[in-house]
Amino acid sequence: MKKLILTTAALALSAGMGVAESHMKTVRLGTEGAYAPFNFINDKGEVDGFERELGDELCKRAELTCEWVTNDWDSIIPNLVSGNYDVIIAGMSITDERDKVIDFTQNYTPPSNSAFMALSEDVDLEGGVIAAQTATIQAAHIAETGATLVEFATPDETIAAVKNGEADAVFADLDYLKPFVEESGGEYVFVGDNIPLGGGVGMGLRESDTELKEKFDAAIQSMKDDGTLNPLIIKWFGDDAQTY
Repeated sequence: MKKLILTTAALALSAGMGVAESHMKTVRLGTEGAYAPFNFINDKGEVDGFERELGDELCKRAELTCEWVTNDWDSIIPNLVSGNYDVIIAGMSITDERDKVIDFTQNYTPPSNSAFMALSEDVDLEGGVIAAQTATIQAAHIAETGATLVEFATPDETIAAVKNGEADAVFADLDYLKPFVEESGGEYVFVGDNIPLGGGVGMGLRESDTELKEKFDAAIQSMKDDGTLNPLIIKWFGDDAQTY
């Protein structure tokens, strides 16, 4: 009987250690680091932006130890699935197509508009050449129109394509393009209509990581409930940003 009690106690202790060890595990947050104001690399070489501040707060609320990892956009989902990091927090819009491969938390920004930016208002958006970043909802949208799509690995390359005449316009998230227009002194202009795409931006996780998803879902909801998410959105995206 004593041996049975000791064995049971040992099992209970080892189970408790397993829980403790699981709480100590570092959660790796994968981002692009090239899509301001969502995420970018600052002068110190660190991940910065809206999602850096948000991600750190979500990890704090979920009582998780987190570290940041950068990854090129075009392989960001495959590298999540293969285990190179645990979460995507990279301005990724929630779509049905992506949801077939990975899972998403609830959104932490409302569905937003995508926009066209060009060097002149006199551009042909329907039959011209439109630049978009590879594997984005914007690229998928242009592919279904009569325009010619040219895809680039990074958002900076889409801007360069317009500037050097390789594309007539770039189609991207309005919040990403806004600083380029505002700071260009009239060189860049918005053209055409804004187009709503996607179901808002959320965190992407492997479909097997249900517990981790629940923790981040609860943390996001707590920020919505206590009113701390909206000021963070306004801080990074401006007074006219869509909020909850």
